[in-house]
Amino acid sequence: MNESLKTYLNLSKKIAQDAGKIMLEGYNKDISFKLKGKANLVTEYDKKTEQFVIEQLEKGYPGHSILGEEGSSKQADPNYRWIIDPIDGTTNFAHKHPYFCISIGLEIHGEMAVGVVYAPMLQEMFFASKGEGSFLNDKKLNVSTTKLEESLLGTGFNPSFPELIHPNMKHYQYFIDVSQGIRRCGAAALDLCYTAAGRIDGFWELALNPWDMAAGLLIVQEAGGTVTNLNGSQFDIEEPSILATNGHIHQEMADYFASN
Repeated sequence: MNESLKTYLNLSKKIAQDAGKIMLEGYNKDISFKLKGKANLVTEYDKKTEQFVIEQLEKGYPGHSILGEEGSSKQADPNYRWIIDPIDGTTNFAHKHPYFCISIGLEIHGEMAVGVVYAPMLQEMFFASKGEGSFLNDKKLNVSTTKLEESLLGTGFNPSFPELIHPNMKHYQYFIDVSQGIRRCGAAALDLCYTAAGRIDGFWELALNPWDMAAGLLIVQEAGGTVTNLNGSQFDIEEPSILATNGHIHQEMADYFASN
């Protein structure tokens, strides 16, 4: 592995694991939350975790740019950008549902180079670096080879974009009829990792932000999966839609979205 990537990856894993301890501290307490929008929550632990991550990254790489969900953005060297979601699945977290994670991605010269997603309640660390494969803890990941009619899919309904919830219900209805089922678990970063691990065979969502996707998309790609925008066009992290699959079902799903 490229030594620089190895250093970035090891730091990201260490930060994610330490941040997980902060998240678990909050999970085991009665915590309050504020609404950024309907069903779009933020807790003191989102901010506390992001602050910790930013501090650690700035110690190691003070010249790098940072994009964080809770406002801790920093414009510096545009060739190196850390993209952070301190708690993906905040609603789950606030309701004591264990499906939540921290996501840390590093973009180098406009391409994702390192991705780490850590689910502290599940004790699962998903990670990847460019050209080196994807892993869950110490096990190498590979996407499934399942066909669409035998697949289990995932999706999400982002409360930040209520106008897109009803359109996605139409897509949900279509795919629940042509697959073996759909899961809506509430943390896109983990959904992407589950696609990489073959736990689900494809995932789509209409309205996400870069921090929801950055680490997870690399983990899918390095596990052999395919990631595009919803209609099958080249993926752009600044665009809100994503389609991530095992590759075998990708064209069929993308063709549907392109015509609907």
